[in-house]
Amino acid sequence: MTELSFDCTGVRADRRAAAPTLLFRLRLSTADPADRVHAVALRCQIRIEPARRDYRPDEAEALTDLFGDRSRWSSTLHPLQFAQVSHVVPGFTGTTEIELPVPCSYDLDIAAGRYFHALADGEVPLLLLFSGTVFAGAGGFRVHPVPWHKEAQVRMPVTVWQEMIETHFPGCGWLRLPRTTLDALLAYRSRHALPSWQQAVEALLAAAGDDPPPPPPARHARPFPGTAARPLAERTAP
Repeated sequence: MTELSFDCTGVRADRRAAAPTLLFRLRLSTADPADRVHAVALRCQIRIEPARRDYRPDEAEALTDLFGDRSRWSSTLHPLQFAQVSHVVPGFTGTTEIELPVPCSYDLDIAAGRYFHALADGEVPLLLLFSGTVFAGAGGFRVHPVPWHKEAQVRMPVTVWQEMIETHFPGCGWLRLPRTTLDALLAYRSRHALPSWQQAVEALLAAAGDDPPPPPPARHARPFPGTAARPLAERTAP
């Protein structure tokens, strides 16, 4: 049996992906540097471990819906499921490094999305749990599973998530609504001849007596170093 070890050396946003995607840099190593691995059908489950970091007062307030009042966090700050992906690792001898693509959602109805949205800075403690099948051996191959105890930890900067979201949805967010509610909003927008969804929502807020939201940032703003400004309607490069 070929013994594999896993390390996560970093994570970055994939600016060229068609949809929000994180790339996790993984290092796979065999116990014997001469061992030949033909391929690994790898599965990876990623969990957020919220108890492994501190939170500012404004972050704690934004996380109330997930974990309750801060006084209860000793019993409610449980791990959150983030993603589960599969990837085929090409053959190697001894050690190899790959980038594991992880598609992400900005849906705030998903616990992980709400968690990331609530954070202003710092790092996100992540735990990567590995499983799958290893094809290894010289002069043929042996097939055996990746042991369930294989795992790796990484602390992802919050700015990496923010950069990924800003690249694909500059200055924007998403709100999922039932179709009947969406139809009612569309009818309201049509009746009042409002040219955009933003103006429709602002009109409803004004009618309710709430303050309108601040104007969105200018499209030429570049909140993250190296993030190229582009029109909202431009398609992401493949």
